[in-house]
Formats: sequence, C-alpha cells, structure tokens
Amino acid sequence: MANSLIAEIFSDFVSLFFPSYCIACSDSLAKGENLVCTKCMLEIPQTNYHRDVENPLYTRLSNRFKLGRATALFKFSKTSRIQHLLHALKYKNQPDVGIMLGNVLGQRLSDVSDWNQSDLIIPVPLHPSRKRKRGYNQSAKFAEGLSRKLGIPFSDDVLIKKISTETQTKKNKLNRWQNVDEVFHVKNPLAVKNKRILLVDDVITTGATIEACAQALLRYGCCEVNVASIAEA
Repeated sequence: MANSLIAEIFSDFVSLFFPSYCIACSDSLAKGENLVCTKCMLEIPQTNYHRDVENPLYTRLSNRFKLGRATALFKFSKTSRIQHLLHALKYKNQPDVGIMLGNVLGQRLSDVSDWNQSDLIIPVPLHPSRKRKRGYNQSAKFAEGLSRKLGIPFSDDVLIKKISTETQTKKNKLNRWQNVDEVFHVKNPLAVKNKRILLVDDVITTGATIEACAQALLRYGCCEVNVASIAEA
C-alpha cells in the first residue's frame, strides 16, 4: 500500500515537471489520459460505420471485391488532428498510437456481434526494406490493438509485399491502381483457406491497396474479407 502510494506521488511529481502532451493537439495530458486527450477523442470526426452494414466505405469497396463488412474509426482530413496521429504513428516512431487506436476500435467492434466472427486479423504489409527502415509495420500495431480487444489472433507474416512500390501519396487514382497490382502475395495459403479474414490498414484513400490485398487473400481461398482502418479519406 505504502509502495503504491509512493509510486503514485512520484508519478505525479514527474508529470508536473515533465508533462506528457496529446499527440493530436499538443495540449498537456491530464492524469489518466494516454497519448491522446479526452477532448480530441471526442472531437475528432468519427464514422460509427461499424453500426451500419451498408455504410459509405462498404458501398465503395463492395463493388470491387467480395466484402463482408467495412469500417473506419475516423474521417480523415488534411492538417487535422487525425493526420497528426497518423503522422506520429508512421514517421515519429510512436507505434503505441496504433495499438491504442486498435484498442479503441476493438472495444467498439466487440459490442457488435458480426464483428467478432473473423478467424484471423491480417494487416496490410510493408515491404521488408521499408519495415526495416521504420522499425515496425504501423498497420500491424493497429491489428495488435484490435486483436487484444476482440480476442482474435493476428499475423503479420501471412500476407507479404513482394515489390517495394513507390509511396502512394503523390499519385493520381489511376497510377495508384497500377502501383499495387500484383504486388501482394499470400505466404501461407493454409492460414487463409476457408477463413474469415479481418484485413486492416492505417488509412484508406482510393481503396486500391485494400482491394489488391483482398484479391490476393480471396485467390488463396479466403471465404470472407472484412475491412477495418484507423481513418477513411
């Protein structure tokens, strides 16, 4: 009891002189807040797509491949707080952001029975060279958080990226489609055969990357692909 009280006092003392800041808005975090302040979590535009089967993301993707369900936690916009979060996750060596956001979405999905039916969570892969440079796959960190809350296993080595494609951010829609065509491969077909897969990514823009990954999974016998992302543009 005394040790826990001392630890709490020490923690408060450290926070007083070395405060933690919200990654989304840069304001100081209050006691009990982690990475993102409560105000930002409430004010960043959320989709609530997980409660509506025929939501805009589902409608957009279901025309392209056999899709079970689709959701995104946030709506993406440039120079917004969600962009700050994604930038920290991808470029500022803060993988815990992905795990935390996976926990948040996973908690919400756990309240909807249809979202608990997947057999395996698979993140959109990075090419090995980019993963070595970054140190981790940001989508895999998101998958890890989802896995913890949903109780569904995840794997970062079933789906692989064969070719190191150029960054997508400066490409037009047609070039993005050409850029991801035939670059993804299922390393372990038995892991996906007759399985319901929850395919996850950090952000969905045109949907080209998600479609390419889903088509690869379906070619190897996956019976259903569901999609979840941190944000949808």
